[in-house]
Amino acid sequence: MTKKISHQVTRRSVLRTGSKAAATAALFSAVKAALPGGVHAAEAGLEVKGATLGFIALTDSSPLIIAQEKGLFAKHGLPEMKVLKQASWATTRDNLELGSANGGIDGAHILTPMPYHITVGKVTKNNVKIPMVILARLNTNGQAISVSQSYADLAIGLDAKKLKNRLAALSASGDSVKCAMTFPGGTHDLWIRYWLAAGGIDPDRDVSVIVVPPPQMVANMKVKTMEAFCVGEPWNAQLVNQKIGYTALTTGELWKDHPEKALGMRADWVEKNPKATKAMLMAVLEAQMWCDKMENKEEMCKIVSGRDWFKVPMEDIIDRAKGNYDMGLGRTYKDSDFLMKFWKDHASYPFQSHDLWFLTENQRWGILPAKLDTQALVKQVNREDLWREAAAALGVPAADIPASTSRGLEKFFDGVAFDPANPSAYLSAVKIKRI
Repeated sequence: MTKKISHQVTRRSVLRTGSKAAATAALFSAVKAALPGGVHAAEAGLEVKGATLGFIALTDSSPLIIAQEKGLFAKHGLPEMKVLKQASWATTRDNLELGSANGGIDGAHILTPMPYHITVGKVTKNNVKIPMVILARLNTNGQAISVSQSYADLAIGLDAKKLKNRLAALSASGDSVKCAMTFPGGTHDLWIRYWLAAGGIDPDRDVSVIVVPPPQMVANMKVKTMEAFCVGEPWNAQLVNQKIGYTALTTGELWKDHPEKALGMRADWVEKNPKATKAMLMAVLEAQMWCDKMENKEEMCKIVSGRDWFKVPMEDIIDRAKGNYDMGLGRTYKDSDFLMKFWKDHASYPFQSHDLWFLTENQRWGILPAKLDTQALVKQVNREDLWREAAAALGVPAADIPASTSRGLEKFFDGVAFDPANPSAYLSAVKIKRI
């Protein structure tokens, strides 16, 4: 199998990176004013001057982009960081398998379950186990489930039951009924499966759940490839802006302040470069604080929407980044608390209880084996201890550092609850499942 590496390095980007490095010192005074942690001297004796990180063109990759654009990586002693666009989550996986030493990447903006899938060899070539770690959560909330404009008359929302009969009729007529997500067992796969199942639609038997890379979602909906999709922004907003479909729900409505993307790294890189890992984390945490300030949203969206990053109109990003949702069909939210959070309400801290839910939900759908020791795997992959070290070094207030690795009981929109102390009770409560 030939692996294509989507690095997209151009002469212009190399020159641009060089000019940014030269201007880093000039940026520090601005950074000091903008960030609560102020300017910290880079820790002496870092093992390397940078790492190679991947990102997908989704708004929740913003902390990595901002850390690069604002010189925060360089500020913490990592002037040679690279943040490279990946074509899909499969490309991200392939390049993590390679590692930067072989032309791939060391870490990435990544769907939270993927480091677990890679660690156990579920999604790797020849099922080779490649240990990964999660260093931080990059965001909570901020995804959505969108529906084709052909279902405008149903005005689908949180309750998918109204969609059930229409999809059944479509299937009975011989048409293929497809709902799209971005990677099997990933966050978007789990959100759309949960939503469909809560409405009595079996995601494995009543429809076909297919994989479509995030940047291709809108184009596929336009040519009527699928009936619904789940993805992050800006693609849901773009669908509405182009009047191709509408947003049925934001995932914050499905599960308020749910965990989403993570900063995942190859474990061998972290083990080899502990000081550089801490420095990188400090830069990312500072970027998350910056991204979460409402007064910085315009600048953040202007940066990430640009040709060097997403290459999409800024208007497809800015409103939802501020919590203002045009859902389509005349439904709007103003100043919604379902907006994407990067730092507020412990959004950056990687709760181990959240990772346990992702593994339990993967077991629910038969993606991961029922006998998997999920507790032990979470302890192996989730390095919340390194997050705490970086936060302490930044002088993060105690109120912004959770006291426990568990956020406790989690409640979903349909009344089902997940108790991290009793995952089996959750599996008993959900009606449609493979386990």
